[in-house]
Amino acid sequence: MDDPFGFESAGSGDDLEWLETYVVFFESAARPTLTQVESAIGEAGHRLRMERLKANDDGQFKSVLVQAAEDNAAIDIRYEEGDAVSDRAMALAKQLREELEGEQLAQLLRSDAWLEVMHFQRVAATDEWADEPEEDFMGPGGLDPATLITVVEALARLTGGLPIDPEAGEVLI
Repeated sequence: MDDPFGFESAGSGDDLEWLETYVVFFESAARPTLTQVESAIGEAGHRLRMERLKANDDGQFKSVLVQAAEDNAAIDIRYEEGDAVSDRAMALAKQLREELEGEQLAQLLRSDAWLEVMHFQRVAATDEWADEPEEDFMGPGGLDPATLITVVEALARLTGGLPIDPEAGEVLI
């Protein structure tokens, strides 16, 4: 797999396979600092290792790669703001208007920023010429879903945001 996120498998010969993406919608005025995100993730899971931490010149969070080595998994978290986020929030608000409580709907409509939380599973590297990709994960189970949800919930608390699974069209908490 190409490495569009800049986190190669550190010479292990493994690939990363995308599994799912969650987003935490919030107002850009609530953008956390890198230190705040580091602390929130650290409290969410002590076995998580943070790498490639990035902030802007003001110390505000830009991105981080969270490794869960025991689970053969990684979580890439990135901050984004602007019209594309507002448009996506508006579309989700229309889609979810029946399921959301009044304040959740209003919060989603006010959102102009998000933390995108992408979950990857480390898989055995495949022969480039093989007809079928390797299906077996390296190691049992993968990332404990509770760990992933705990990280998303910690980021939602930090930003006062609304965590959503955009594929399922569901609010996570």
